[in-house]
Parts: sequence; C-alpha cells; structure tokens
Amino acid sequence: MATPVFVAVDTPDLEAATSMVGSLQMPGLGVKLGLEFFCAHGAAGVRSVVEAAGSAPLFLDLKFHDIPNTVAGAVRATVGLGAALLNVHAGGGPDMMRAAAAAAAEEAERLGVPRPAMLAVTVLTSLDDADLVAVGQAPPVREQVVRLAKLAKECGMDGVVCSAAEISAIREASACGPTFQLVVPGIRPAGAAVGDQKRALAPAGARVMTPAQAMAAGATSLVVGRPITRADEPRVAAEAVVAEARGAAPPA
Repeated sequence: MATPVFVAVDTPDLEAATSMVGSLQMPGLGVKLGLEFFCAHGAAGVRSVVEAAGSAPLFLDLKFHDIPNTVAGAVRATVGLGAALLNVHAGGGPDMMRAAAAAAAEEAERLGVPRPAMLAVTVLTSLDDADLVAVGQAPPVREQVVRLAKLAKECGMDGVVCSAAEISAIREASACGPTFQLVVPGIRPAGAAVGDQKRALAPAGARVMTPAQAMAAGATSLVVGRPITRADEPRVAAEAVVAEARGAAPPA
C-alpha cells in the first residue's frame, strides 16, 4: 500500500496550495487537486503543485464527462502533467470510458511516462437515493454503484471512486476482482464533521467512514480534505490519518 491517503487541496489559492503540499510531504500521503484549483490555475498551477509536492503522487480529480472523442482529448492533454490517477464519470458510458483508457495508454507511451491509473466515478458522495430518483436513475445507491463499477471494469478502468458504504459490495462483486482500485472520499476521522457528504438511506449505513473502517472494508486509497487542511496542525493530522490507514496507532 504505497499511497493509502490523498489530501484534497481544494482551494483556488496557488500560494496556499503549494505551501500546504510542501509542508505535508511524507511517506504514504499523496495530493488531490480538483476542479476548483484547476479552473483557477490550469496546467501551470498543477505543475507548480507537483514541483512543491516532491515525490508525492498526484490524483488529478477532474471527473471528465463528455462525448468519447472530447474526453479522450482531455485525457491526452492531462497525461503529461504527471498525475498518478485520473478520473472520468462512469455515467458517460462504455464508449467514453474505453476511449479514456485507450487515450491514457497511448499518450503515456508517446511521452515515455508512466500511464496514470484510470478511475471511474460511480455515484457522487453528495447524492443519496432521493437524488437518484430526481435525475431518473434507479435507487438504491448501493446497487447503482456496483452496476457502474462492473461496467467500469469491463471498459478498461483500473478502479472506481466510490463511498465507503459501497466498498464491501464492490469487493464482493467477483467481476471486479481483488486488484480493482477503490478510491474513497468522504473519509472523516472520529469526531470530525460530516460536511457535504450524505448518509445513505439504505441499510448499508453511512456513506462516510473513518480511515480504519474504510481500509478494513477493502479500500485501496482514501481522500481526506478538511480534517487535514483545516486542522490546527495539518501535518500532525495528516500523520495520524496515514498511520490509521496503514493500520498503525496514530502518533502520540
């Protein structure tokens, strides 16, 4: 388990982002950048953060969702930024996911760089069963997530982004296999606020878990934001989360 935790640096402030990732360099911790940062600073900003992060792997969380040709072009344009993980929405369909996976492999080979792992976003952790009904999708969330995970695997994705509540169901889906990556946001250390992640209405329970619970259920990597970035001592908070995710006691 090389990178059990990615810290979500969700800010449009370039100086704050580079300062934060520079101060958080440690084994087992990667960096996640999302749309808020990318829309503010683009590729140049990503390169600045990659430089500040040193050897920490990057999860570029842009959730591409468009026609297959457009998504393939977007993936090609971002492969050279050095991300270890890229993602698309599984809801974009089989052709789009296959196009994204092929584009990542082809562009990485052309550039002579490692191919990023391609992930498919299943159901956003901000959504619950009622939200699925509102947009015309069949609940419960858990079944929709497993359905999309199986489809993503069939289309050449290396894994999915899902909530903690669906980890066990995906792991039990034999079509996905034990090496299928499960990257899990909505992680909150004990006592932290739930924030904008919803709790599922299904018997599976909360779509939010602690690091230890999520890893024990079968997560590959966790995404943790505010419990680290807004902590009084972000480095101490990060060390505790990484230690818990690795199965060790948090540092005293």
